[in-house]
Amino acid sequence: MAGILVAILLLGVLIFVHELGHFLVAKAFGVGVERFSIGFGPKLWCVKKGETEYALSLVPLGGYVKLVGEDPEEEVPPEKSEASFHGKPLYVRAAVVGAGPLFNILFAFVVMTGIYLWGVPVLEPVLGRVMPNSPAQTAGLMPGDRIVLIQGKHVDSWEAMAKLVQRSPGKPLKLVVERKGNRIELVVVPKPEEVRTIFGEKRIVGKIGVVAAGVYRVERANPVKALVRGFVYTYRMVYLTIVGIIKILQRVVPAKSVGGPILIVQMASQQVKSGMVSLFTFMAFISINLGVINLFPIPILDGGHLLFFGIEAVRRKPLSTRTRETAQQLGLIIIIVIMALAFYNDIMRLLGKGK
Repeated sequence: MAGILVAILLLGVLIFVHELGHFLVAKAFGVGVERFSIGFGPKLWCVKKGETEYALSLVPLGGYVKLVGEDPEEEVPPEKSEASFHGKPLYVRAAVVGAGPLFNILFAFVVMTGIYLWGVPVLEPVLGRVMPNSPAQTAGLMPGDRIVLIQGKHVDSWEAMAKLVQRSPGKPLKLVVERKGNRIELVVVPKPEEVRTIFGEKRIVGKIGVVAAGVYRVERANPVKALVRGFVYTYRMVYLTIVGIIKILQRVVPAKSVGGPILIVQMASQQVKSGMVSLFTFMAFISINLGVINLFPIPILDGGHLLFFGIEAVRRKPLSTRTRETAQQLGLIIIIVIMALAFYNDIMRLLGKGK
């Protein structure tokens, strides 16, 4: 139950951020906003301030901003003609549509910057176990050893240590380890092993056969470093999201990896147990996914509208109403198929028949 409530709250925040982007940019350019709704279907609560009705609706899997003159065929009263969406220049319409996904990505950047300012747990390069007959045991490594240097490079985290080892399959590495207050020099030769990346591609990496002791420290960044790390995280996640979707379309990554609301509930529940830093990091990740996916050129999504605007810019006139409607119907079918696949995969995972 806690996972469901957290997932609903998380999605609600991200939907609000998305729609807030459309709303604020529309207002900035003088586009009238008739309704700002979180959720679809019957209204649970609503209030009207000025020209805009703010609503909370029953189905929490989305939201929308209803703009004045949003439909090209809509009759706009003369007193509202200046506030009509379709009466605005092309760049204004593109800015309003693109603001939703952009706000999701910017929100992730702000959240991650805040997390780095607050402090993130960093796994120390301290050995908890050394596997029998492993390169680590052959080299003389022991539980409790702290790896300080690899090939003269300072190692301050388990992640940094693992990257250096993985990049050197079959190559001797000079280590400096700290053991009971003393520093010892050792040489280890990582064993080449075949692994699969997060996209299912095969890769040869070096492994030495050690397990972390689970020693953590909290690392807080100053404002400048936090901004840089927040940007780097956001950039990487945008890149990985795009590559991941492309890999699914190329069938490099299996379609069964696609997840939906049920998977989000399960993951949200896990992140709550792991702490607030994990939960907010997960929120940033989902926000980036929401932003990037909405930019894909599928009619009915924001990216589809941007595609229409691009075609309009080239043709010097908008597409016909019939063409847009046909494209949007096709886009709706694509979205329904994707959602059906996501729900199917989620149910298979619940039944233990999917991963």
